[in-house]
Amino acid sequence: QMLLRTPGTYHHSLLVANLAERAAEVIGADTLTARVGAYYHDIGKMRNPLAFIENQTGANPHDELDPQVSAQIVSAHIRDGLVLAERYHLPERIREMIPGHHGTSLVKYFWQLAKERGQSVDESAFRYPGPKPRSREAGIVMLADGTEASVRSLVEKNADTIRAMVDKIVEERVADGQLDECDLTLRDIHDITVAFCELLLGVYHERIPYPEDRIARIETARPPAASG
Repeated sequence: QMLLRTPGTYHHSLLVANLAERAAEVIGADTLTARVGAYYHDIGKMRNPLAFIENQTGANPHDELDPQVSAQIVSAHIRDGLVLAERYHLPERIREMIPGHHGTSLVKYFWQLAKERGQSVDESAFRYPGPKPRSREAGIVMLADGTEASVRSLVEKNADTIRAMVDKIVEERVADGQLDECDLTLRDIHDITVAFCELLLGVYHERIPYPEDRIARIETARPPAASG
């Protein structure tokens, strides 16, 4: 259902799963729980796919909405995901990833937009409902989710920009207290950051342009075969 209804979210979840599994492996957490939790973390987006940029192919409906309304629509995918988790009897270890991947963090884009428009901003109205991640695996999925989405949005993807963005996202989550209730140590967080960078550099490594024009010129310039 996710592949058909929210293809962008589906592919995002696959990459989050790869990041989460690798990070869990390097710190000795449960790799299977991390991977499967990442598969399911965004299932709530199926209820309103076009509210999320990865599924949009045309106009953005948020362009016509008040930022606080947009923040509420975006954060609703947590509630909608928990409803689906209950309906399909997902195990608690996996269900935790649905609210845990955002914790009580800010819906930052719309919060900043409201401030730029000079609105009186109540920060609590722009925060996800929580709770914060309570297992190492849920903490990993939170970091993988934020990292993947932010790196994907980079205009220029190279070793420096990717490492800088990974560091920024991880540091923001730590500073905001989002990892305070899970058992990730500072050493774990360092190792997770390194693992994310290695994997993302592999995904977005620099490619040599395919030389189609050169091949065409060679074909055109090739002399005719000799007769008889």
